[in-house]
Amino acid sequence: MNKTDKELMKQYWWMMVLRGIAAILFGLAALLWPGLTLLSLIYLFVIFLIVSGVVDIIVGIFSVGKHTRWFLTVLMGILELGFGVYLIRHTGVTIATFILLTGFILIFRGILEVVGAFVEGVTATEKTLAMIAGVVTVLAGVIILFQPTTTIAFVWVLGLFALISGPVTIAIALDVKAAAEKA
Repeated sequence: MNKTDKELMKQYWWMMVLRGIAAILFGLAALLWPGLTLLSLIYLFVIFLIVSGVVDIIVGIFSVGKHTRWFLTVLMGILELGFGVYLIRHTGVTIATFILLTGFILIFRGILEVVGAFVEGVTATEKTLAMIAGVVTVLAGVIILFQPTTTIAFVWVLGLFALISGPVTIAIALDVKAAAEKA
């Protein structure tokens, strides 16, 4: 990890914490109120996607030339933000379309997290947590794709995914902060 990476991590670790908190809040809402209307679920998920997308884009842009995985981070942010905006503009989207798009975005995000774990300069803890997050994200996406008509199962899978990925994201952020401060 070079000096520039360390400075970047010191500055933006809190954005990952923000994404983790948004995931936890969404997960709690999805599990505690699984009977939410489709529109409410879409808006809750859209808020999570937009927060996550904006965080990824900002971190990715500020790490151009400083971090080797900046492009993947920006790409994921653009996809999440685009999906969130699409859902805001098309609130009448069918549940099947919503479920399929969500499954695909989770699979893509999980793959990027696993790939990102093998980038140079990543601590062992961050690598392990990124691998766990990536595998859980891919599994959630696959489960969602194979259950496209079961709305309650979809809500529970999405809620469980958020409750697992939120704390993992926060743990990665705190590990990144600690590593940056230590160096």
